[in-house]
Amino acid sequence: MTIAISNSSQSIKNDLPDGWSLSDLGVVVDILDGQRVPVNATEREKRKGDIPYYGATGQVGWIDDYLFDEELILLGEDGAPFLEPTKQKAYIIRGKSWVNNHAHVLRARNGIPNGYIKYYLDIVTYHKFVSGTTRLKLNQSAMRRIPVPIAPSNEQKLIVSEIEKQFSRLDEAVASLKRVKTNLKRYKAAVLKAAVEGKLTEEWRKQHPDVEPAENLLKRILAERKKKWEAEHPIKKYKEPIPPDTSNLPKLPKGWVWVQLQNVFDVITDGDHQPPPQTNEGIPFLVIGNVRTGKLDFSNTRFVSKAYYENIVEDRIPRRGDILYTVVGSYGIPVLVDTDKTFCVQRHIAIFKPSNLADKKYLYHILQSNIVFAQATKCATGTAQKTVPLSGLRAILIPFPSLKEQKNIVEEVERRLSVTEEIEDAVKINLNRADRLRQSILKIAFSGKLVPQDPCEDSASKLLERIKNKAYVI
Repeated sequence: MTIAISNSSQSIKNDLPDGWSLSDLGVVVDILDGQRVPVNATEREKRKGDIPYYGATGQVGWIDDYLFDEELILLGEDGAPFLEPTKQKAYIIRGKSWVNNHAHVLRARNGIPNGYIKYYLDIVTYHKFVSGTTRLKLNQSAMRRIPVPIAPSNEQKLIVSEIEKQFSRLDEAVASLKRVKTNLKRYKAAVLKAAVEGKLTEEWRKQHPDVEPAENLLKRILAERKKKWEAEHPIKKYKEPIPPDTSNLPKLPKGWVWVQLQNVFDVITDGDHQPPPQTNEGIPFLVIGNVRTGKLDFSNTRFVSKAYYENIVEDRIPRRGDILYTVVGSYGIPVLVDTDKTFCVQRHIAIFKPSNLADKKYLYHILQSNIVFAQATKCATGTAQKTVPLSGLRAILIPFPSLKEQKNIVEEVERRLSVTEEIEDAVKINLNRADRLRQSILKIAFSGKLVPQDPCEDSASKLLERIKNKAYVI
């Protein structure tokens, strides 16, 4: 019997090691998609249990009954990171389980290890097999055509064993890197906490007892704002800000005051609210994904036309020295604009324009602190996707010292965090390297170079001959 393979298999068939064969995925696995049953979150809430409920990329909940009770391969049908090379697309489940309709359910046939199929599915180039735009889908007919290099039986087992051994070492290294990352995050939080409590500059204050109190600086900031507002609105009467209630707040160092964000920033707004007509080139349009790391990332941006950009009011255009702040979903990430590059942002990102009389970097570090994040969390609305309203942001209270002490705090914070940034960069580089190394191990494995070959073993073609004419749907 001859095992037929699709046209998509021909391009890699000639590179197979001796004794290997190429087969479509639909030939070497049973497809159990017909047994899947989706259950929405509301219904699952009524059926709480101890059985894991799985979706496209992993477990998404629990339920009170099971559909399967064996080791299986789950491969995303939609919502999986098909075009992200370093992310897994398939995973193994064991024991009792329930699977929804966002994952294909597969079982390797005729003694092929499930792990062998799973690991190969993680390095498939899915461009030819998925469809859609914003949410890619791998339908069953396309999935069946995925070409899979099949090694002789014993070699398959050795490959899986060696992959798992090498991945285990990698996992240990990655776990260590993540611990370092967590410790750095805690250290950074501790430094910022000490900064906003005035502990970093205790000695400095003792040596500078005659520094102007922050209350005087705040009066000048508010006077400047009133003057500017009255010049722009000659007819309207200026509304004086109402002093915030600070009765339940911690005591501040001498000379400091509590102040609302809206009183030390000239503008607190967000990106333009009109749906932007996106183009392939033009003005970069940043979304939360472009600022998630706490830095501006222009490497993979969307674009809008120059005409759209020129219609955005000035307050909604980020300039050097402004601070961006995510307010939807992954909220609470501040980003200092340190470039003169022209760009705009989506409405899910707030734009803070600091007063010229305050230190911009001090305000940036304050926005990184837990004292701001805790208040942002308290005023956030929504359930599935939290949103911090601009009104809530404007009312957030922060500790505010004199301008000279602000500058000293910035120096102390940056001196302490400069080393952590270098370590964070090194951790990030090594985590990315680990991801690439996983891919490299898998590619070597499925090119027949990870484990020694046994010339006496039956070729994979004989294994495929023993498999039925084609896989079937259960």
